[in-house]
Amino acid sequence: MSVVAATIGPVTTCLLVRHGHVEGIEPKRFRGRAELPLTELGRRQAAALRDRIAREWTPDAVYTSALSRCVDTGALIGAPHGLEPQQAAGLLDIDYGQWQGLTEDEAHARWPDAWARWHEQPQTAEIPGGETLKGLAQRSLNALEGLLLRHQGQTIVVVAHDSVNRVLLLHALGLPLARYWSIRQTPCTLNVLDVVCGQLQVRTLNETGHTFGL
Repeated sequence: MSVVAATIGPVTTCLLVRHGHVEGIEPKRFRGRAELPLTELGRRQAAALRDRIAREWTPDAVYTSALSRCVDTGALIGAPHGLEPQQAAGLLDIDYGQWQGLTEDEAHARWPDAWARWHEQPQTAEIPGGETLKGLAQRSLNALEGLLLRHQGQTIVVVAHDSVNRVLLLHALGLPLARYWSIRQTPCTLNVLDVVCGQLQVRTLNETGHTFGL
């Protein structure tokens, strides 16, 4: 992704975060496009992340997926700065198709081959009726590129999902989609990405200290 022209200029910072806790994270279900509100724990996590960000940054804008768990997390983060979250379509969670709402065991029992490929070769997996990692990466990278171009020299918050964040971070680290399972994204984690001289750099990955003890 060529984000900006490779010339010396101000640093653009993206605070890439995951939404707070929702039902279906543990024990795990394929959540995808399901509308799931933040739990009480999720709201406490988002408040802790809000305070963590406010101590170090003054964001210029907050962008989120259209799903309420991201919008509500973004609203809490933006409140100290007078920012309302703006929705970006490309940040929507992966479409799990016929797996949405199922547990891992249920998906495995019905589609053992597709389930195995998803866990062993995710870059080639085809979720029944769903989206591929390549498709997810293309649309989420396009969304991020557009936001970074729009806010050159500024700081933005991007609130998205586990799967979205993973593919964005893989790109920033120069890693293939085959390494999808190598990156962890905890609820309300903080990743800090900088654009410096046209290069996307990862400053912080899966920072979660603000949620300890919640």
